[in-house]
Amino acid sequence: MAAQDVRMPGGVPWQTVLEQAAGPVAVLDLQARIIYANPALCELLGYSREYLLRQPPRDITHPDDPAIDSDTIAAMIAGREARFEMEKRYLRSDGSMVWAMVSSTLVRDADGEPCFFLSQIQDISARREAELLWRRSLEHAPIGIGLLDLRGYWTEVNDALCRLVGYRRAELLGKHFTELTYPEDQQTGMEALADLVAGRRETVSLEKRYRHRRGHPFWMLIRSSVVPGPDERPAYLVNQFETVGDGRVQNSHLAHMALHDTLTGLANRTLLLDRLEQERAQLAADGGILAVVLADIDNLKPVNDHHGHFVGDRLLITAADELLQAVNPGDTVARLGGDEFVVLSLVPDLPAAEAFRDRITGRLDADITVSGHPLRMSASVGLATTADSATSPEELLHDADRDMYRYKSSAR
Repeated sequence: MAAQDVRMPGGVPWQTVLEQAAGPVAVLDLQARIIYANPALCELLGYSREYLLRQPPRDITHPDDPAIDSDTIAAMIAGREARFEMEKRYLRSDGSMVWAMVSSTLVRDADGEPCFFLSQIQDISARREAELLWRRSLEHAPIGIGLLDLRGYWTEVNDALCRLVGYRRAELLGKHFTELTYPEDQQTGMEALADLVAGRRETVSLEKRYRHRRGHPFWMLIRSSVVPGPDERPAYLVNQFETVGDGRVQNSHLAHMALHDTLTGLANRTLLLDRLEQERAQLAADGGILAVVLADIDNLKPVNDHHGHFVGDRLLITAADELLQAVNPGDTVARLGGDEFVVLSLVPDLPAAEAFRDRITGRLDADITVSGHPLRMSASVGLATTADSATSPEELLHDADRDMYRYKSSAR
C-alpha cells in the first residue's frame, strides 16, 4: 500500500494531517533522505521545503552531532529496533542552531514491507539552555555544591566542593556522604537525610566534621534542601558546603599541623598509628585483608649531596603526590620521616594486596625533572598483610620494613 493512499478518519489523507500538524515532522526514505517536510519543520529551521528535499540531513546537522547511520537503518528494517531517538543540533538558515529531540519510526505497508521513516522533531533548546545555565551556575558557584540521591550518594559535585575535601570529581561521584564523615557524626547526618526524604522537613542546616583526603578533620556548615520531582515527591537533595569560620577552623588547622608532615602534607606517624587502629576496627567488622605498604625512596642522599636539599625535598614532595594518585579513596598515605612512606589500604584478598603494592611501585618508578634537574625516581617497596584484626600496628610496620629490606637486598 503506497504511503500516499493511507487515509485518516473522515477520509483525510495523511499528508493533509501532517501539513496542518503543529509539530515539525519529516518523512525520510530508506536511505534516510528527506522526501517530505511539513510547514512546522520548515518554520523551525527557516528553510523552504524545496531546499530541505534537496539536502541530505547531514548538511543541516551540526558537524559534531550524529545523523541516523546505516547500522541503525538496517536494524530497524530487520525489526531489531522499533524506534530511534537522539538529541541533536540542527543548523538553521540564519546560521543559528536549534537543539531537537528526533524520534523516528519505520512505517511498513500492509504486507510488512518497509516504506519510509517518520521523524517527529521537538524543539528542546529551552531545556538545553536551562541545563547549560544550571551547569555553569554549579561550576562557578563560590561555595561547594553537591547533589545527593535519596540514599545519600553523591550524583553531582562542583569543583569548589572537590577543593574543600581534596577529592577529584570522579572519586566523589557514587560515594556515600558518610564515607567522608567521622563515625560519631554520622547519626546526625543520617537523621537529617531521613527527615528530608520523608518530607518532615524541606531544608536542614547542620555543622559537622568532614575528613579531608589527606586525613585531617575540618568543620563544614551544610545546608541541605529537598528538590521535588514532577510528582511533587522528593527526587534528590541539593547541598551547599562552606567551611565554618570560627575558632574551630583554627583548632582544625592546629590539629592538622600536629598530625601531618610539614613538608609533604601527608599523615605523620601519630596520625598513621591512629588510622591503623581505625583500619583494624574496620577489618574486624568487614573482613578482608589489611595491606601495609612501606616505600623507601632510593638515592635520596646522593640527590641531596649533588643538587642540594631543596631538590631532595622536591623529590619527596613528588613521591608523595604520586602516592596520593595511586591510592584508593579512604586509603591513608603517611611519611614516617626521611625517605620512608607508608600506605594503608583495606583490600579483599592477598592478590589484591600484591597488585596494590605493584601499583605503588610503578608510580614511584619514573624519570622526572625537579627544579630543572632530570632525576630517576625509584623506591624499594615492602608489603605486610593481615586478616587478623588483633595484629598490632608495630608488628605490621616491622613486617613491612623487613619485606622492604628483602626487596632492596634482592635488587642489588
